[in-house]
Amino acid sequence: MHGPATHLGAVELEQGLSDVLESPHDTGKLVAIFVRPTANERQTRVVAELSLDGGIDGDRWVRDSFYRLEDGRSDPRCQLSLMNARILRQIAGQDDAMCLAGDNLIVDLDLSEENLPAGSQLVIGTEVVVELSDLKHTGCSKFAYRYGDDARAFVNTPRGKALHLRGRYARIIRGGSVSIGDTISKCGT
Repeated sequence: MHGPATHLGAVELEQGLSDVLESPHDTGKLVAIFVRPTANERQTRVVAELSLDGGIDGDRWVRDSFYRLEDGRSDPRCQLSLMNARILRQIAGQDDAMCLAGDNLIVDLDLSEENLPAGSQLVIGTEVVVELSDLKHTGCSKFAYRYGDDARAFVNTPRGKALHLRGRYARIIRGGSVSIGDTISKCGT
């Protein structure tokens, strides 16, 4: 497991926000893929399979999700999580610490509520379609430990929440294979 990243302060994070705000609005790229086989374990993938029943292959979501349905099954609205690559690179400080956020798909795309309200669908590569959910993604104490209290507070300010700087949960509408470098775009663009 990687050690904690160098922690940036709120001023430094604010200074880097202009780069994040320049993220593509309609069509971006899949920058990194991570799975979490068990707690505190991360694996980097170049290619991943996504399915309606299993989420992202190799990830623990199906058996160990924070959000649960009444019958105890994992809530499909959080089958995978996406995070903006530009903010994550700033927070993580180095690419090999990006996996520590725990998000599956790291994308260069504007994930803000204004650009992609809950229910928006994204096409990834040529096969996969995901739908952004309304579930809140605020980061846990592990996020604060790994990236600092200022980073967690910054992504959870009212502006940070509107921009979804901490990331977005999504459910898989159409499964298939995704690869680093794949296009990710709003449905219909």
